Amino acid sequence: MLNALRGARRIAVLTGAGISAESGIPTFRDAQTGLWAKYRPEELATPEAFERNPRLVWEWYEWRRALVCGAHPNPGHVALARMQDCVAEFTLATQNVDGLHARAGSRSVVELHGNILRSKCFAEGTLFESWPPSESVPPRCPDCGAWLRPDVVWFGEMLPQGALESAAGAADRCDVYFSIGTSALVQPAAQLPIAALDAGATVIEINRDPTPLTSLASFSLRGAAGDILPRLLEAAWPAPG
Repeated sequence: MLNALRGARRIAVLTGAGISAESGIPTFRDAQTGLWAKYRPEELATPEAFERNPRLVWEWYEWRRALVCGAHPNPGHVALARMQDCVAEFTLATQNVDGLHARAGSRSVVELHGNILRSKCFAEGTLFESWPPSESVPPRCPDCGAWLRPDVVWFGEMLPQGALESAAGAADRCDVYFSIGTSALVQPAAQLPIAALDAGATVIEINRDPTPLTSLASFSLRGAAGDILPRLLEAAWPAPG
């Protein structure tokens, strides 16, 4: 495994909820708390739910945004940010919507499921990094007056085509592929490490629990990304001095 890392010119990575859970962000599979304990995420994370009750969905995402804003990148995020400088080509695709990879220093992160800290117009899809304070809940689009919604991929929606193409292209041409903290169940992202395997890459899975990828991966490491990734980084590319 270390020889594959040291010899790699192109590394591609897919991260899922597990790496963010190490920063204290609940996964979709975790039980919700407080006011939201009576809801299932699947009941709120759909366009239909937003059309039925936009205020309820927006306030749920405001609660989730607060959790994200209170979290910090962990050593796994930081190790991946450092790894990008160790090879000629490095592509990090994530199913997470929290922006922690960028905050850790990763560049040009491919956000397969969007970003919870952005919003977009429900009618026209215009993206907004920020929006003016408003008494309206949800706020209204400054351009057309439609509701703003979180810029995340909801159940029943397609992944952004450009993001998926970028992640798939990296999987097809990489020498080493990491699957980190993802259940390997959610399609189409679950197909990415399989595509890397088919293209001849060394596939390294890092996860606390076995997944459908475990028996197929070149190497499967059980444990927390925040523990494993810094040790792999130091073993493959020791810091000078």
